[in-house]
Amino acid sequence: MPKTVLVTGASRGIGAACAEIFAENGFNVIINYNNSKEKAEALAEKTGGLAYKCDVSDPDAAGKMVEDVIQKYGKIDVLVNNAGISVTGVFDLVPDEDAKRLFDINVFGTLNCSKKVLPYMLKRKYGKIINISSMWGQTGASCEVHYSAAKAAVIGFTKALAKEVGASGINVNCVAPGMIMTDMTSCYTDEEVEEIKEDIPLGRCGDPRDIAETVFFLASEKASFITGQVIGVNGGMVI
Repeated sequence: MPKTVLVTGASRGIGAACAEIFAENGFNVIINYNNSKEKAEALAEKTGGLAYKCDVSDPDAAGKMVEDVIQKYGKIDVLVNNAGISVTGVFDLVPDEDAKRLFDINVFGTLNCSKKVLPYMLKRKYGKIINISSMWGQTGASCEVHYSAAKAAVIGFTKALAKEVGASGINVNCVAPGMIMTDMTSCYTDEEVEEIKEDIPLGRCGDPRDIAETVFFLASEKASFITGQVIGVNGGMVI
């Protein structure tokens, strides 16, 4: 029986790469999206997955999404909490509503989906939860204070939940990407990207597939003795 993975924020970028690699390995793939309907549906057609609209910051909506997936596929083996947004700017000039929305999606979206999936994983004594943080959650970034704080919260959540549910056979891990070329990093000019590359020991920016490969490894049985860990995939930019 194929395993089932739910990937949040999966219509593009890292989430889409994750959906693709799981589909290539025979998983039932649920492609969660909120706004990018056309991209999500195109990816669902490409991967044979299911596009599902849900604002993960809404706990009731997240609960219904999980229930619908369980009803259709009978289980969720892997949850990839990838949905996230960024807010840049000088800390005291960032509008309160923007900061709140960032925490609602990046932090509470992760908490909501995990909370709704956990009862089913606990019942089966099996499950893999992989959260997507950022190297800025590890080190902090000037003019990305809110984003850094939210991603740091994801790291703390990962470590604490791993301790809480480990005895029930559930692995909880975190991937902290570095400079990955996605829509979120499209704000950088070509000159800025070249400057960033100079700070990366491997001399290049990452591709969404670099993150997806790590996520898939953590979801596999090869990583069965790994939990509560933060895996940096950043080309050596943060060591």
